[in-house]
Amino acid sequence: MTRRVYNFSAGPAVLPEEVLQQAAAEMLDWHGSGMSVMEMSHRGKEFISIYEAAERDLRELLAVPSNYRILFMQGGGIGENAIVPLNLIGRKPQPAVVDFVHTGSWSGKSIKEAKKYCKVNVAASSEEVKFKAIPPRDSWKLSKDAAYVHICTNETIDGVEFQYTPDVAVDTGNAPLVADMSSHILSRPVDVSKYGVIFAGAQKNIGPAGVTLVLVRDDLLGHALPICPSAFDWKLVADNNSMYNTPPTYGIYIAGLVFQWLKKQGGVAAMERRNVEKATLLYDYLDSTDFYSNNIAKESRSRMNVPFFLGDESLNDTFLAEAKARGLLQLKGHKSVGGMRASIYNAMPMEGVQALIDFLKEFEKKYG
Repeated sequence: MTRRVYNFSAGPAVLPEEVLQQAAAEMLDWHGSGMSVMEMSHRGKEFISIYEAAERDLRELLAVPSNYRILFMQGGGIGENAIVPLNLIGRKPQPAVVDFVHTGSWSGKSIKEAKKYCKVNVAASSEEVKFKAIPPRDSWKLSKDAAYVHICTNETIDGVEFQYTPDVAVDTGNAPLVADMSSHILSRPVDVSKYGVIFAGAQKNIGPAGVTLVLVRDDLLGHALPICPSAFDWKLVADNNSMYNTPPTYGIYIAGLVFQWLKKQGGVAAMERRNVEKATLLYDYLDSTDFYSNNIAKESRSRMNVPFFLGDESLNDTFLAEAKARGLLQLKGHKSVGGMRASIYNAMPMEGVQALIDFLKEFEKKYG
């Protein structure tokens, strides 16, 4: 029997074991077709049925309104950092202004990329406090005529998460809110209607690397700049049901299986309850000891990505080696931040979080 570990990687990340088993069973012959999904034409009836089911299930899970299109694209979150301005700034006279809230590493990458195409206004930033908290909404200095307002609702590296949806319309003259939800999409209910665009790389909470989800309101289609590559023009992609070019077919298939699994779990509301329980358990333990520390403001802590530090960082390598021996993998923090990080996405079971806490306690007893 293959030994399964508890994989705390930030992405590509843990997938539900049930999904992996189903994919394995269907690898050589999907539903009597005699083909693997990897071999199917993206325009054939077999794959079209897979795609339509995935889109339908995602729309149901997130209660996506009918005036939003769901696109399955490529390029990841970093790709969308360019694709978003290329599709949205054409709505305004050039040079257009885009507002950003800088909350960590990923919003920082978004700012850097957007500067290639438009004027950037950093409306708020938590850099001065080393990205330990979401900037208070009343501190944001939003532009009056921004093309859009960009936020990263969960910073995978820094471990901060928006616990609310900011209302920006009053201050901006109705600029659409754009959200990078890569690392917490489907972990909690979200009111899609409050956003103009939501995008997410799949490899953290949905499926394998290669698929990028984009939810875009109808009125925001059709404004791409002339320099926008046709494969990344949202209207062209939408008009062709994500098949303007060959989509990441196998990734869409796995994402569809994850959507089915989520529905069996009770949907995103049930997942939120489970995620709150897992995160609370881990944070409560980290807060109970001086041997470990988490420096994020409690009201901004991520439920998905939990960074923490050992009081004695000379023990880091020992910690990682002993964790690996216990089947607890990928706990090393991002190189830009250091320390440790436990990513506890939807597919991480409570047993995995408890196994980590048990190890943390034993390690502290041994070296504390």
